[in-house]
Amino acid sequence: MKVFLNDRLVDSEDAKVSVFDHGLLYGDGVFEGIRLYNRKIFELDSHLERLEYSAKALILDLPMERAEIADAIIATCRANELVDGYIRLVVTRGIGTLGLNPYQCSEPQLFVIADRIQLYPDEYYEQGLKAITVATTRIGVSALPPMIKSLNYLNNILAKIEAVNAGYMEAIMLNDRGSVAECTGDNIFIVHKGRFLTPPIISGALKGITRGVVMEIADDLGIPLNEMELSRYELWVADECFLTGTAAEVVPVTEIDGRKIGNGEPGEMTRKIMERFRQRVAQEGRKI
Repeated sequence: MKVFLNDRLVDSEDAKVSVFDHGLLYGDGVFEGIRLYNRKIFELDSHLERLEYSAKALILDLPMERAEIADAIIATCRANELVDGYIRLVVTRGIGTLGLNPYQCSEPQLFVIADRIQLYPDEYYEQGLKAITVATTRIGVSALPPMIKSLNYLNNILAKIEAVNAGYMEAIMLNDRGSVAECTGDNIFIVHKGRFLTPPIISGALKGITRGVVMEIADDLGIPLNEMELSRYELWVADECFLTGTAAEVVPVTEIDGRKIGNGEPGEMTRKIMERFRQRVAQEGRKI
């Protein structure tokens, strides 16, 4: 497999960064997960814009312009002869001292990995998955803005550990006010009385690219959608529930905290969103 590292494609075994890189030492860096469908990169500009915003918030200078990064992504997909796959774009702070000061770091490092992925088993998309609310709360928005897609995912990993240890595939994270924020790597939507409801960014939710696409689809379908704070109770009594994410796409949730959602099967409106999403990814994207 080929990996793009800084300015060239290299064999995966030669794709290395220093142990003194602050991306490794302190999680100081940003990333994007991007999907490739039928040799077309979905929502590439949206992902690159979010990368730029994340980097700007961290005062991290990207080592390449947007068009150059896009070319690197395309080159990596071509080199690995991918038709469908997942692209991981990472920018680290670079080599630095054994201290937190980012201004003592050298040039940022950029690398692109393009490979295949399947986040959830196929049966979850047909039958739905079960989720559980965990004790690990989402980091407060004043501590770490959720709009920054940083390399430090320990908060999410701790929640994932709780879910897996309890026998569940996915965890629902609350914020410090007890409101629903997001799952470990996905945004969450519910259906209630014909409306879509999803937590706002201020609740601690990542401003997901797939989340935004689903909002557009809902608008096209004429389905009312509100961003509002949600409690666990509102999840428990929802008519339907689904998660969205670049890797997950759109996946139904049929049980939360041992409570059946709706009739315990993926709902009609969820299936409609899944169908429209699949149609959209089949039609749109940047050709490689």
